[in-house]
Amino acid sequence: MSTTAIDHGATHAHHLRRGRVLEWLTLGWNSIEGIVSVGAGVVSGSAALIGFGVDSFIESFSGVALLWRLSSSEESAERRERAALRLVGVSFLLLAAYVGYDAGKSLLMRQPPEASYVGIAISLLSLVVMPLLARAKRRVAAKINSRALHADSRQTDICAYLSAILLVGLGLNAVFGWWWADPLAALVMVPIIIKEGVEALRGEACCADQACH
Repeated sequence: MSTTAIDHGATHAHHLRRGRVLEWLTLGWNSIEGIVSVGAGVVSGSAALIGFGVDSFIESFSGVALLWRLSSSEESAERRERAALRLVGVSFLLLAAYVGYDAGKSLLMRQPPEASYVGIAISLLSLVVMPLLARAKRRVAAKINSRALHADSRQTDICAYLSAILLVGLGLNAVFGWWWADPLAALVMVPIIIKEGVEALRGEACCADQACH
């Protein structure tokens, strides 16, 4: 085996290890975020906060799929890539269904949530953490030409978008008492999530030859 081939294999293995580390970091953060968000959402009656917490658990499922993909051998990489991409897409659609149902129910039943300062704090932290993880994942995805990892990075991006939407909804409710802002913020999340899910299922996440920056 040539020195170039050995160097390429070592570099590829390094990027795979980095991808696994990023997924483990994502799993750890999402586990904390999900438990805190769902707990605070149940206490306050916030549909958006519960939906945000469920998103964290679904993103954890996506992370497990990516860890499975990134632990594959060269021979099985493409097969696992396609399967992981489908799992990520399904996780998006499951999230959209849950968030849409819960937010719609809250609006129809006029269920006003209580102010949740814990939810505001977790959404602010997520706005800092998620973009950093997403950017790092895209860099690794470009290096190893993984559409599944890039799709997962988009899910991490969406977590940041949801954090911003959640923060607006919780803030309006806490400051002005606009109870409807919370479920309305949750409903705004739904088309964004569906779009990403459909794209992942179609395999439209970008690869290394596209602008994954």
